[in-house]
Amino acid sequence: MIYTITVNPSIDYVLQLKNLNTGEVNRTSSDVKLPGGKGINVSRIMKELDIDSTALGFVGGATGSMFEELLSQHNLKTSFTKVKEDTRINVKINAVDQNEETEINGVGPAITNDEKQSFMDNLKNIGKGDIVIMAGSLCKNLDQKFYLDIAEAIQKQGAEFVIDTTGQALLDTLPLHPLVVKPNHHELADLFNVTFKNEQEIIDYARKLLDKGAKHVLVSMAGDGALLVTKDKAYKANAPKGTVINSVGAGDSMIAGFAGTFMETKDPIESFHMGAACGSATAFSQDIAVKEKIDEVYKNINITEL
Repeated sequence: MIYTITVNPSIDYVLQLKNLNTGEVNRTSSDVKLPGGKGINVSRIMKELDIDSTALGFVGGATGSMFEELLSQHNLKTSFTKVKEDTRINVKINAVDQNEETEINGVGPAITNDEKQSFMDNLKNIGKGDIVIMAGSLCKNLDQKFYLDIAEAIQKQGAEFVIDTTGQALLDTLPLHPLVVKPNHHELADLFNVTFKNEQEIIDYARKLLDKGAKHVLVSMAGDGALLVTKDKAYKANAPKGTVINSVGAGDSMIAGFAGTFMETKDPIESFHMGAACGSATAFSQDIAVKEKIDEVYKNINITEL
């Protein structure tokens, strides 16, 4: 089984209008409410790939009930930990004529010690052969080592883990050998306080993450494609042609495609191919990509050994 952890899920309130004029009343041309969160996006892509997953996380209050109702439309397996405070709302504004996306993200609930312990207890059934995918921001009062606590707990139980976060929270987990980490090229540069001049430098610094313990490193590079770096080799996936409609969830989709395919095949190259296809397919979609779009994009991606 694959488990996805979204510590701080959200209702994503996506607004579309012609122009955003700050300090004035603005009227939308359309709006939609979506169940949000990086781990949730991963589970939704897994569903499209016919791979079982169970979504974990903290959900609470009236907005938490609405979040679960929105999520129920996607028929995902869930095992959420209930909390007292409200699940957050994130507002995403797409000003079409200005070609600008603006995001305003809520903070999310404060988690009590009892709620945190209840969540950790919920991990005890995870074991050998399982993969746990941790993705996204933490709630405001959780310790920055919360992901490390999870990784240590599930590793003792024999499971593998994937972490999609940045900064020290990522570096702390590397000695535990995550199956894959996925910084984009900007995040990778920030980790080491450098500026990349070329692709080879990106590969060299990705290998530093391998040296610190990661088993595979994916580096997304937006319109320049993506890289898979292993101990001995590096591979590049081209960026397929298409109109980017919504970049939200593209990185999560890449993680889902890689981890889900790797669980079934243990083939990192094929996993990279599927991950790249899922990421681009979501970028070319209004919401998380559907299977038909993933299959279409998959045919237009080539994997090249560097």
